[in-house]
Amino acid sequence: RKGLALGAFVVAATLLALTPLEQSQAQLYIDIFPSQDNPTSETVWIFSGSSTANQSDSIRISPGGDLQNQDSWWFGSPNSGNIFQANGPNNQIFSLSSLFASSNTADRNSVLSRIPGGGKTNITFAASATNTPTITIGSGNRTISHLFMDDAATEDGMGIRVSGSSLSYSGGASSTWVGAGIINKPIGDFFTGTHALASSSRPDFAANNSGSVQVRVNSQVIPEPEEYALIFGLFALGFVVVRRYWQRKRQATTP
Repeated sequence: RKGLALGAFVVAATLLALTPLEQSQAQLYIDIFPSQDNPTSETVWIFSGSSTANQSDSIRISPGGDLQNQDSWWFGSPNSGNIFQANGPNNQIFSLSSLFASSNTADRNSVLSRIPGGGKTNITFAASATNTPTITIGSGNRTISHLFMDDAATEDGMGIRVSGSSLSYSGGASSTWVGAGIINKPIGDFFTGTHALASSSRPDFAANNSGSVQVRVNSQVIPEPEEYALIFGLFALGFVVVRRYWQRKRQATTP
């Protein structure tokens, strides 16, 4: 029974890990993947989800090189507030270029194949993933042209900056962001996992809770369905081996 339970747990955990990216909750997501075209220098950033502004404020344009709740946030758990693992930035502004205006063929095809009708079903993205990264709050919208990053002694910081002019918004307004872009920073510079917000710092353009913005760092490129099948097959084989082990052990101890 123990072996059966262990095997069932492993398979259940595997299936949970293979579920599509969450899009339905009232949360803003940033999913970060290694670039397939330039894995040692670039990452792909996919924006999705929705929330509600918790108070009136504005999102700054790219020169805004410090952390303010109007457009930025500190990280909390996990990793004690750390998201930067190496080459930590010091109040830096990084250009966010559109994935679909780039020459990154493999990265573009990987996302395109996972939008509705694209043919892939294990991980899916909304059709809006093909847009230039954009944020809409109420009736206003801007291109997300830059990201602010800061590797601090206690809690690391991140934020968005927009192009053109700052984007003012009112408390209670709905907020959404969509699109895919590229940052000139490799995946090895980040800790993998889901990074939530610190209790003391949440962006005003999102709901006032630590889960309102989640940054999910993936150590591997967006996997192909064939890779999922291989992983599932290995776990299924492990389940059979564990089950047989406990059956033999039980038989050996039975008088």
